[in-house]
Amino acid sequence: MLQPTPNARTIQLPQAHGGLQCVAFEVNMIQENCYLLWDATREAVLVDGGAFYPEERAYIDAFIAEHDLRLVHLLITHGHFDHIFGLDHLSSRYNLLPEMGRNERATYEAAKEQMTAFLHRAFPLEVPPAGRMLDEGDEVSFGTHTLRIINTPGHTPGGICLHEDAEGALRSGDSLFQGAIGRCDLPGGNMQTLVRALSEKVMTLPEQVCVLPGHGPTTTIGQEKRMNPYL
Repeated sequence: MLQPTPNARTIQLPQAHGGLQCVAFEVNMIQENCYLLWDATREAVLVDGGAFYPEERAYIDAFIAEHDLRLVHLLITHGHFDHIFGLDHLSSRYNLLPEMGRNERATYEAAKEQMTAFLHRAFPLEVPPAGRMLDEGDEVSFGTHTLRIINTPGHTPGGICLHEDAEGALRSGDSLFQGAIGRCDLPGGNMQTLVRALSEKVMTLPEQVCVLPGHGPTTTIGQEKRMNPYL
């Protein structure tokens, strides 16, 4: 099994302003990208807290403390186990409930069953109660910045992307990757639904928008328009 190698990878945002910063932590045995954003106010948002190993959780906690950040939102792009491994710890430590797409509760609450089916073994996984349920156009604010919700069902029924106009970046979860889209053969998946959502609501964003996916390297809307065989 892949062992933890905690590190923080700084993301260069195309249009960062107001002290906005973003780092990615690659975590757990599925190598999921967990993102931490903050600005000059020191208010921060954590997206897809999939830290499984104690070393990963301790590293993220230490990073938050060392940068004097105040975590104000726990967001998940979807409820698959590899994106929520660390939520019980994070929810308890920072007194926050995870916020997710309004149609994602069933997937989120079935995470332990998904994990067993996918990995063919059980690992400890407790999920805290769901907090705010988010819908198309809803906004999540921190400091002087705002993330806008884009519903992108298809990988899961309630999958979402998080777009911040001012920074020129999109956190796409497992909906969109470099040269690929999310798997649609898992419970609740639908390829036509995902392709339609991405084509109509994500590919219409400016080409320079940086796409920060749930796994793998960053890309841009322009690159995916030209190179993604699914879109």
